[in-house]
Amino acid sequence: MKKLVIFASGAGTNARHLIHSFRDSPLARVSLIVCNKPGAGVLQVAAEEEIPYLVVQRDSFFHSTEVVQILQALPADLIVLAGFLWKVPDALLQAFPGKIINIHPALLPKYGGKGMYGLRVHEAVIAAKDRQSGITIHYVNEVYDSGETILQKTCPVTEGETAESLAQKVHQLEYTWYPKVIEQLLRGQKPE
Repeated sequence: MKKLVIFASGAGTNARHLIHSFRDSPLARVSLIVCNKPGAGVLQVAAEEEIPYLVVQRDSFFHSTEVVQILQALPADLIVLAGFLWKVPDALLQAFPGKIINIHPALLPKYGGKGMYGLRVHEAVIAAKDRQSGITIHYVNEVYDSGETILQKTCPVTEGETAESLAQKVHQLEYTWYPKVIEQLLRGQKPE
């Protein structure tokens, strides 16, 4: 059974969806949730779903190998970022090369980088009068939102769209495609 680790900072809606997607899977289970915000909703999700969790402090996350050692001891087969707002440190990238992925709520390379998350992304898409948005699932590297793209899926940006309505469309893409891509990667298949 493969072990998934979810990194999240917020409410945990994607984390909950991934937990449910893999609950009865013969392939993988969510084995740990790593969070950088005490009191974040994702910790409540972890408790409700009976998934172990780890709250990391900035100093130990960036300046020690504690998290790397915990993930190697599992061992983690794939690290899945789901609304995790810190940059992944080099020690973690080096310990899990090609095994850390992220989902971004826009079509990268547009609307990515530090500070581009949540409604900010959707507001920027609407302000630019783009006709489509979507999701980008990508490998994580040392620069925010710049790792190799694994998959992009689009949705229309319609007349009168709000950041909230666009967020709902993008969430549906996330819920549909993130579990599929994770499963394909764990099976050694090329996502499409």
